[in-house]
Amino acid sequence: MYKQVCFFALILLIAACGPNVDAPLPILGERDVAPNGDTIYRSIPNFAFVDQDSQLVNNATFDGKIYAVDFFFIHCPTICPKVKANGLRIYQKFLNDDRFMLLSHSIDTKNDTVAALKRHVDKLNIDAKKWRFVTGARDSIFGIADDYFSIAKENPDAPGGFDHSGRIILVDKNRHVRAFCNGTDAEDTDRFIRDIERLLKEQFPANK
Repeated sequence: MYKQVCFFALILLIAACGPNVDAPLPILGERDVAPNGDTIYRSIPNFAFVDQDSQLVNNATFDGKIYAVDFFFIHCPTICPKVKANGLRIYQKFLNDDRFMLLSHSIDTKNDTVAALKRHVDKLNIDAKKWRFVTGARDSIFGIADDYFSIAKENPDAPGGFDHSGRIILVDKNRHVRAFCNGTDAEDTDRFIRDIERLLKEQFPANK
């Protein structure tokens, strides 16, 4: 919860300063100062999940790439279909760009088995190597949602039995969170696509 409070405080500060499309995207989240005065930015911790093809997905899967992250479950009766629709727009936009990938975590670890994820991906008709759909230990997935400044938890009173965010999060090749959008909102997703393009230019400069 503390991470969420710090995150939104930083977002409000950035918004108050106004947009600058020429500036690098900010690094979001908590940060520390080393004894020598250098800023140490928090990063996504090590993780290991299993995808729709029973393949290991970990930090090494995204080495040298930037990626977009979300949390969902297959039988979600509320926001997930909208988030997936906008996720598909992002996927199509960057389909042929090997510098970018997508990662979706199922928060229904009981029902969204590897086989169920495989059927779900097949229905979406996507490149499974471009967009990884993963499952794993419930506590590991719920825990890493907090590191991405997202929300994932069981709630028997919520539709489908889970509270979760419709946020799509952008992570750079150094494991830093750089941007996010409301994945249920098409206009905000358009802005997020522009953020992805900005980060690609920043992290993969031409002629280098």
